[in-house]
Amino acid sequence: MALSFHTASRGLMKVAHHPSSSSRAAPCRSTFQRPHLLVRVSQLPSSSDIGELQHLNNLHNQRAASILSVDVQNDAGGPDYSVVQRNLALELVRVTEAAALAAGRWFGKGDKNAADQAAVDMMRKVLNSVAMDGIVVIGEGEKDEAPMLYCGERIGNGSMFPKVDIAVDPLDGTSLTSQGRNGAISVIAVAEQGALFDPGPCMYMEKLAVGPQTHTQVDPDSVSLDYSVRHNIKWVAKALDKPISDVTVLMLDRPRHADLIRQCRDAGARIRLISDGDVAGAIEVAKAGAPVDMMMGIGGTPEGVIAACALKCMGGHIQGRLWPRNEEERAAAVARGYDINKILLMDDLVRGDDVFFAATGVSDGDLLRGVRYYSGGASTNSIVMRCKSCTVRFIETYHKWSKPSVTNISLDDSDDSTVMNRRTNGNGSGSNTHPYGGATRGRGAGQRPPW
Repeated sequence: MALSFHTASRGLMKVAHHPSSSSRAAPCRSTFQRPHLLVRVSQLPSSSDIGELQHLNNLHNQRAASILSVDVQNDAGGPDYSVVQRNLALELVRVTEAAALAAGRWFGKGDKNAADQAAVDMMRKVLNSVAMDGIVVIGEGEKDEAPMLYCGERIGNGSMFPKVDIAVDPLDGTSLTSQGRNGAISVIAVAEQGALFDPGPCMYMEKLAVGPQTHTQVDPDSVSLDYSVRHNIKWVAKALDKPISDVTVLMLDRPRHADLIRQCRDAGARIRLISDGDVAGAIEVAKAGAPVDMMMGIGGTPEGVIAACALKCMGGHIQGRLWPRNEEERAAAVARGYDINKILLMDDLVRGDDVFFAATGVSDGDLLRGVRYYSGGASTNSIVMRCKSCTVRFIETYHKWSKPSVTNISLDDSDDSTVMNRRTNGNGSGSNTHPYGGATRGRGAGQRPPW
């Protein structure tokens, strides 16, 4: 319905309603048309009329904004795609794909630093092509420790919007990659500015992750880091309607977990140990049909925040509690105002629902398949999530080196070539050859198969 405003002879505003075929609402969504103001200069409306007009205009803007920012479910269920919204995760997946393609070159070559550096360089290169104003909250370290993707670095193509926090792990599983083992991934999470938890000086935390809180799965209020291991396993078994002997607990294979392993076995649960890569492990507990039911133990705080972003998109739950490694780290955390004893819930680790997550497999794992290199190209397997719509996508991508692509950017032609030239080969001697092998100049340099 179109609204037209006419001035009456006494200077009052009257609203005329004109039915319009173009304004007919689509099912489950209203269509709004901004009011047309037809006012003669000789008879301007009074101050009260102006206030009424402003009120109507504000109502229009609020209702229009709600349509653009909220996913509307139709009567039949599922998303309404009559208004297509920007899903930043679909752009971020190219970032993780590029990092995975670069890191995959070093699979099984015994040089974890080279693998990590290749992923960092390529991830930063592609991140700077994304239209956003991002700040790295969780990255490769402090500015004086990491030349790229350091905490506090501004990332994006210079756009003023959206303003976001960024958490990255260009290669989660550096040792896995260098040793030719399964489970390495490249991962990134993005949320609105100020939403991501800053680990500060505490690089480790206790973790407890469970699956989605539906009527058939785990209620996060029933499990807690304050409860005993036996209690938590018992409630997970009850929620999943299975005996305790069938519950599988995932944790990192570390000496510090010896007592935790004993408690899980005493409770009757099964245990699955992984050498690295607890981001993918945390996601596993929320995936339908996953071989694990819960994750426990001490792991990296940055990885915990990234995992929280993924689990929030999937409907899972994670708790954390900072775990200082020594008194010096504890004192530094307390001095900066951190509560060491506080249990950090999901909304403490990542606030709001404007959360995006993307990950690409580097080597084969339960969550994702690793990079496959072919003659003239490669394929990647990725997962993409968005919290607001709760969509989870698995993407299979085929890359051709001969075609223009953001994943084929030549690093030699960039401003970061000096960073690449400082790389050394596996035996520690200096080397100015391109770290990815293949051509050293032109499109796709360093991105061609090693043969």
